[in-house]
Amino acid sequence: MSHERDGAIDATRNYDAELRDNAGRKYAYNFDLDVMHPFMVRSFIPFFQTGNCLELGSYLGDFTKRLLKHFDQVTCVEASGDAVAHLESTLGDAVRCVHATFEDVQLDRHFENIVLTHVLEHLDDPVLVLRRINEEWLTDNGRLLLVCPNANAPSRQIAVKMGLIPHNAAVTDAERQHGHRITYSLDTLERDARAAGLKVIHRSGIFFKALANFQWDRLLATDIISQDYLEGCYQLGQLYPDLCASIFLVCEKAG
Repeated sequence: MSHERDGAIDATRNYDAELRDNAGRKYAYNFDLDVMHPFMVRSFIPFFQTGNCLELGSYLGDFTKRLLKHFDQVTCVEASGDAVAHLESTLGDAVRCVHATFEDVQLDRHFENIVLTHVLEHLDDPVLVLRRINEEWLTDNGRLLLVCPNANAPSRQIAVKMGLIPHNAAVTDAERQHGHRITYSLDTLERDARAAGLKVIHRSGIFFKALANFQWDRLLATDIISQDYLEGCYQLGQLYPDLCASIFLVCEKAG
C-alpha cells in the first residue's frame, strides 16, 4: 500500500474522534456493514465503468474490500489518521491511500469511477467537493456513484412521530458528534449535484427501512430475519426510493 500525506487537515475538526462510537449511536452498525454494503455494491455494478476507482472516505476499509473485487486498484482519500493507519495495516498493495481532506487533496490522475457512500453529509461544503469531482477528478466518461442516508426513511419519519427528532431532515446531537452537517433527501441531494455542474443520469433508493439501525442489529442477532426478507426489502426499495435507508445518484460530467 502506498500512503501519501497531501493537503492541510482542518484543525477545527477532529476526524479521529468523529469516527468513534458515542453515547447516542455507533459510527457503523452491523446493519450497515453486513446488509447495506452488499446491496450498495449490487446497485453500483450496472454503472461501473472499466478503469480505475477513487473512494472518498474509506473509514476502516470495509467497503473498500468490496470495491477491490471489481477494480485492480482503488485510491482512498481519508481525513482520519486513525482510519488511514487501519487501512495500511489491513489492506494490500492494491490500495493507494492518501491522508487528506477532500477540500485540500491534490490528486495526480483522473478516475472512471468515484465512490462516495455515506460521506457527503459529513462535509462542511458539499457542493465544493462535488464541483472538484466534476471539474478535477472525473474522466470525460467517468461516473460518480453517490449514496447518502435518507431523511425520509420510514425509520426517521417514525422517530419524528415519536417525538425523538423534530423533523425528517434534522441532524441529531449524536449525528453531529459523528460529523454530520446535513440530512439529505432525493431533492436536496440532486440540488447539490446540479449546483456542482454534475449531470444526474440515474436516481434510486437502496433498501426499504422502517426500523432504526440499532433495532436492525438486534434483529440480525436472531433467526427471524431471513435472506429472503432482506431481498424483499431491497426489491420494495426499488419501487419506493423515497422510503429507503439510503438514496443513490449516478452522476456524470455535464456536456
